Amino acid sequence: MDAPIKTPAYDATLADHGFDPIIAEGLTYPLGDYEPKYGEYFELMPGIGWTRTPVPGPLGHINNWILDDVHSDGPQKGEPGFAIVDTGLFMPAVIESWKQLFETGLNGKTATKIVVTHYHPDHVGCAGWLANRFKAPVHMNRTEWLLARMLIADTSADVPAEAIEEWRFAGWDEELIEERSKEGWGRFARAVSRLPIGHIRMDEGDHLTIGDNDWRVMIGRGHTPEHACLIDDKNRVMISGDQILPRITSNISVMLSEPTADPLGEWLASIDRFRAEIDPELLVLPAHGRPFKGAHQRLDTLALRHNEALDDVSDALAKGPMRVVDSFPLLFSRPIGPDVIGMATGEAMATLRHLEYTGRATHEMKDGTAWYSAV
Repeated sequence: MDAPIKTPAYDATLADHGFDPIIAEGLTYPLGDYEPKYGEYFELMPGIGWTRTPVPGPLGHINNWILDDVHSDGPQKGEPGFAIVDTGLFMPAVIESWKQLFETGLNGKTATKIVVTHYHPDHVGCAGWLANRFKAPVHMNRTEWLLARMLIADTSADVPAEAIEEWRFAGWDEELIEERSKEGWGRFARAVSRLPIGHIRMDEGDHLTIGDNDWRVMIGRGHTPEHACLIDDKNRVMISGDQILPRITSNISVMLSEPTADPLGEWLASIDRFRAEIDPELLVLPAHGRPFKGAHQRLDTLALRHNEALDDVSDALAKGPMRVVDSFPLLFSRPIGPDVIGMATGEAMATLRHLEYTGRATHEMKDGTAWYSAV
């Protein structure tokens, strides 16, 4: 006789909340359309809480996960505390949200660990501030840690020549290049608090014990070089960061620090690996959007969208050469203005670069601008 399938621990807790699940695009949202307010604590299941902090622009928010823990050393050794996974931007509204949560939602407990999935500012922004406030260590993948430390220090009144060359490579007009050059360099540092000198490394296959839960680290690539996801196999829960999002597609961009990389190739390979290895019944806790079930369906959709985009650009190249900026209408549903042209350029470059690496495109330079053609 087959052994009975164990019901995930979160099912009973979510049922107790009395929410009506929503099914959309093959995904199930067990909490319906519920989302906690900024500074509010919501218990998803024993040991796992959910709050959100604000992010300017279309994203609007980032989810922050609060995991019950116990202090392992120091004067509070043995006392209950909590670990924080992803920290929000370092800006006044986010700090106020955290302070409100500490005062009203966590019963006077203090943080034991600050865990960061990857180096982007909405994830690492308050890590240093929180680590200093609670004297708690930062847990982070080494590559992501080093990138954050590097970018915090990378500030200048002048835009680097390499950045201007990349903008020209992509086909930006000279007026836009001149305007962007006046803004100086170092936006990352403006949104991230100073990190402590040291960190605790998280790598593929590591296990992070937090309270009664054992979290296995799984590394994804493409969105960032070594994005850490946390999987609790026993309770069938995954903190996915930006690696698996329910509604939006993570930005996949060529970075100035690695201009010849193939991040889209790494992203597609990571999708295949996650699809093969993770439990399809996991409850996914994403960085943006609501908790959902249906990880395999979502991974299939993400792969399909990128492969369709690759085909669209490849077909367009067969009709004649184009610059990076000429591919925008094929890749994005909205007009690309100065506010998002940097991200759009990085993503378009990733698409064209992957076509080159897979033998479907090539480029030649003319006056500093790349013109791509079909092979």
